[in-house]
Amino acid sequence: DVQLQASGGGMVHAGGSLRLSCAGSGFTFDDHTIGWLRQAPGKDLELISCIRNEDGATSYRDSVKGRFTISSDVSKSTAYLQMNGLKPEDAAVYYCAADSSPNVCPSDINAVTRYGMDHWGKGTLVTVSS
Repeated sequence: DVQLQASGGGMVHAGGSLRLSCAGSGFTFDDHTIGWLRQAPGKDLELISCIRNEDGATSYRDSVKGRFTISSDVSKSTAYLQMNGLKPEDAAVYYCAADSSPNVCPSDINAVTRYGMDHWGKGTLVTVSS
């Protein structure tokens, strides 16, 4: 049974930090690319960060670059998203997803509009107050 569970969401004041976790099971974690996505109310789903477990290559959407850091611990089949300097516009449900074909982050993460990852988690809610 394939499982991807995002956790660590909560409410934080603007400027605060949160660390999200994505625990995977039931698939080969180290040959997958892991993405963090979010969807705010009334807005489109967007891929905000990506890590290729095979070599550790990462990518960030412009809106979070410099504030968010993605990482992965293959031995634990867990990926993380450290979010610093949170802004009200970061409030959303955050999801993690895994893909093996292609096993690579998008060449232009800012232009991605379709997300065909193999596996998805349920998501965790992040709320940022003003």
